[in-house]
Amino acid sequence: MGLKTFKGGVHPYEGKELAKDQPIKEVLPKGDLVYPVSQHIGAPANPIVAKGDTVLRGQKIAEAGGFVSSPIYASVSGTVKAIEPRRVAVGDMVNSIVIENDGEYKEVEFTPCEDVTALSKEEIINKVKEAGVVGMGGAGFPTHVKLSPKEPEKIEYIIANCAECEPYLTADYRRMLENPEELVAGMKIILQIFDKAKGVFGVENNKPDCIAKLQELTKDEPRMEVCPLQTKYPQGGERQLIYAVTGRAINSKMLPADAGCIVDNVETIIAIYNAVKLGKPVMNRVSTITGDAVANPGNFLYYIGTNYAELVEAAGGFKVQPEKIISGGPMMGFPLSTLEVPMMKGSNGIIAIDTDETKEQPCIKCGRCVDVCPMELSPLYFVKYAKEENWQAMKDMSVMDCVECRCCQYICSSKIPIINSIKAGKNAVRGMK
Repeated sequence: MGLKTFKGGVHPYEGKELAKDQPIKEVLPKGDLVYPVSQHIGAPANPIVAKGDTVLRGQKIAEAGGFVSSPIYASVSGTVKAIEPRRVAVGDMVNSIVIENDGEYKEVEFTPCEDVTALSKEEIINKVKEAGVVGMGGAGFPTHVKLSPKEPEKIEYIIANCAECEPYLTADYRRMLENPEELVAGMKIILQIFDKAKGVFGVENNKPDCIAKLQELTKDEPRMEVCPLQTKYPQGGERQLIYAVTGRAINSKMLPADAGCIVDNVETIIAIYNAVKLGKPVMNRVSTITGDAVANPGNFLYYIGTNYAELVEAAGGFKVQPEKIISGGPMMGFPLSTLEVPMMKGSNGIIAIDTDETKEQPCIKCGRCVDVCPMELSPLYFVKYAKEENWQAMKDMSVMDCVECRCCQYICSSKIPIINSIKAGKNAVRGMK
């Protein structure tokens, strides 16, 4: 059987060789820990501590602000120093809980579950909710909401997004190599919620060791299988992954559940295992610190709230002054103006690149952006219509179906920032009556 994939896409330089062979290292934070109350899609969490309070590692410090929200837990023990706006990676000022780390890491008492199979569906979902598990691939959607579709009996596939198609990032790769048992156990827990579903691990074929390891662990699991995928960006995009695994297409008006699917990434599924089996909330995650400007690229288990600068320091700092520093992957991440911001639940990488980018040139209408678009759109027209502020034309050409994967921008011969036009168009269309 051939490798599963989707139409379109690109093959950027992978850059994974910089960090892929570096085992996960734990990084203990040095300075204050900053916990923004908006680390997820939905309503911000509400602080339940006050300045001067003493907290323990694993103690809830902010409760969910609604159904589509998620609580936040202290990742260290110490004293609440302030509750005030702090800058986050995207540049916004967000209300945050600041904890002065006492360096003792005194924990609350966690209560493991001896027999997970005895838990009801509702108990599992509640444990996931209480633990503050969100989509940790970067989207940040509260996982308990995703696990609570209107018609759970129609869910046929639980897809583990093991593609990690973004260049440079290798955190999920190391998780699959070092913690595959936890990943499989997390999938088993999710399958308890959905009686008719099959668990599928979608892994790009540039990770043959991960495919082999997962196949060995699931060979006696009748409800699980490993699906090797063609290595291509954005193979890990939710819509592209669903199409590759199931052949089912979804558009901007549909949810994965409408196609009988639920998709969770590697780090999220391991967080589900930690929450349900071990009784531990989200306090840590693995992130890749890499790029040709980084002295010692690697994969690091960090404490939520740690300063970006401390993670870069753990990777040996910069060996040269980087031209660009990116939070996340180079395709869908965003440039950082400062490292003095906190790592959050969705922070999966820091990339420091020592390269110059080609300056923008006029569009030559080569059509390469059309060829690579996984949603079969025509990005060059989005640029044209955005300049004309012809938002109706952008709507008519289905701009809302764009998944902002940036394949068009990557392949553009003229280096036009196409995604800026697309975002402007989407914002205008959302405001149309």
